[in-house]
Amino acid sequence: MLLQHRQRPFHLLMTACLIAASTTAAFAGTASVTFTAPEKYTDASYAHPVASEPDRAQVLRDVEQHLQRLATKGLAPTDTLKIEVLDIDLAGHFPPMGVGGSNLRVVTDITGPRIRLHYSLVRDDSAPVSGGEELLSDLNFMVPSNRYSSGDRLRYEKALLDRWFEKRFGRL
Repeated sequence: MLLQHRQRPFHLLMTACLIAASTTAAFAGTASVTFTAPEKYTDASYAHPVASEPDRAQVLRDVEQHLQRLATKGLAPTDTLKIEVLDIDLAGHFPPMGVGGSNLRVVTDITGPRIRLHYSLVRDDSAPVSGGEELLSDLNFMVPSNRYSSGDRLRYEKALLDRWFEKRFGRL
């Protein structure tokens, strides 16, 4: 009998968490992400100096998923964020052949991420309420704390997008 009494609050807590999570997901904003001429992006490959189609597809997928997560967490249910990614330059660079291997990305304090995009925020399926083209970059990308793990291949780019989103839309 005592065991059942202790389990009941746990089950009630789990049920409340599941309801809250499903409610949040059902009433979150959305992001529509497109990539313009990704074959011309400055640097959109995790492991190679010249991005192949599969290399680029991984980066684009990860960027799109992160932008969609930001919209889900930070926009009102009636908001749609339309983002056209115009260029990506991941943090770091690949040194020339013979200097540490050409497939080794080296990140230094002068090789920060850059993302150029055009965005518009649409509320209630009406005219855009804000928008514009921006070049996102951060020369101090290695200085502030980064909540993404060192194993996350887009840790610097995600932090850059997080700061942009919070600055533009005021919530995260």
